[in-house]
Amino acid sequence: MKRILFLCLLLTQLIACSAEVGSDKWCDNLEQKPKGEWTANEAKDYAKHCIFK
Repeated sequence: MKRILFLCLLLTQLIACSAEVGSDKWCDNLEQKPKGEWTANEAKDYAKHCIFK
C-alpha cells in the first residue's frame, strides 16, 4: 500500500512539473524534440503559440 501511495505521489509531482503549453519553456523543449516525434496536437500548438504569437 505504501508503494502505491508513493508512486501516485511521484507521478503527480512529475505531471505538475511539466511546462504549460505555449510557454517559452514548452516551446524550447519542443524545439529540442525531433520533429518526427511530434504529435499533430503538438505541431498545431507549436505553430499557434511559438510561431504566430
